[in-house]
Amino acid sequence: MKRFVLGSMAVPFSLKVRFLNAEPQDHRIQKGDMFYRRLGRTDLYISEISLGGSPLPEWALLQQLIERGVNYIDTSYSYMNGNSERLIGKLFQSIGRNKLYVGTKFRLRGSWSYDSIIRSVENSLERLQTKTIDVLLIHGVDTPEHLTDPQVLRAFDTLKKQGKYRFKGLSCHSNHHEVVEKAVDCGHYDMVQLGYNVFDLQESEKPAETYSDYLGQSGLRRLIRKARKKDMGIIAMKTLKHGGKLQNLKKFQSKDISIFQSMFKWALDNPDISSVTTEILSFDQMEEDLAVAGSSLTEEERRNLYALVAENGKDYCHMCGLCTRECPKHIPISDIFRYMMYFENYGKEEQARHIYSKIPDAIRPQSCQECGVCEQACAYGVRVRQQLKKAARILA
Repeated sequence: MKRFVLGSMAVPFSLKVRFLNAEPQDHRIQKGDMFYRRLGRTDLYISEISLGGSPLPEWALLQQLIERGVNYIDTSYSYMNGNSERLIGKLFQSIGRNKLYVGTKFRLRGSWSYDSIIRSVENSLERLQTKTIDVLLIHGVDTPEHLTDPQVLRAFDTLKKQGKYRFKGLSCHSNHHEVVEKAVDCGHYDMVQLGYNVFDLQESEKPAETYSDYLGQSGLRRLIRKARKKDMGIIAMKTLKHGGKLQNLKKFQSKDISIFQSMFKWALDNPDISSVTTEILSFDQMEEDLAVAGSSLTEEERRNLYALVAENGKDYCHMCGLCTRECPKHIPISDIFRYMMYFENYGKEEQARHIYSKIPDAIRPQSCQECGVCEQACAYGVRVRQQLKKAARILA
């Protein structure tokens, strides 16, 4: 993950902000220099900083991260073409299975079935060189009906009876206001991994009666609170996403604390968050990220994060999916904006262009009719059409 500090452009807009106060330390426990939190009803205590597996760091750094207290790795069958799971399998053989929790995923894409789920999980187990996955997740759920599909539940039941996983969960990149609501209400899932970052300071600019309560009043945080009331664990991802362009982040830095550390601290100031998962690809990043564990956000950092959101919110997509749902040309707007995030915020230029290239020409940005329905639907005032044109230039 590259952390860019480049050019800037200010964007004024109306903004409602509600800060979360730091909670007492009784929601976290300390061992060595690392702090751990309970992952909901799983009763697993996982490190406040967990490791993202797309990609994983080189071997020496990976071992050092475990020695420094990181005990949860998020991966998927698709990360690094399966090599992420293979490297974790090698790690299990090196350090022992009991020192590390792993969450891996299967997808519901294309012509998926009960059998395809079973095959995917069995292949993951083989690559991981383990008999049991700690947390088995559905990858990138955007259709809430998938969560209660009989084939999905049957596959989970079969694999559970065979002892091939311990707890089940899901990750969600878009349409979270429906997906997370369904996951909580159905009661089948032990945890959820979803995008949560400082831009969730930003509240909807439209009245509550226009959209659901989630969009109109309390944002993503209402869903997080609801999930935790049902004792679902929550892992935050995309925590370092910082707007739709490469801006100058140094001006938002607080003394010796980097803006990225402040972003992590903001997420972890919410005691309902069990961990933030991030890619760590250098020893410098390791020192920067692990230093956050156990700390709380200062008022100066809060003010600087407020300024970051206020300046860049008009370029930030909250992945709610309303624009995609309303688009008469069925352009996958939320997905395209996520690919832009990979390109601009995370330095994954090749990956972003590759997955963008798989979008059929008929629903790429150039098919936009400039009708503006997407912007009417957006509760946050994002300049959707402008950003789609930018995506067409950069990703094509």
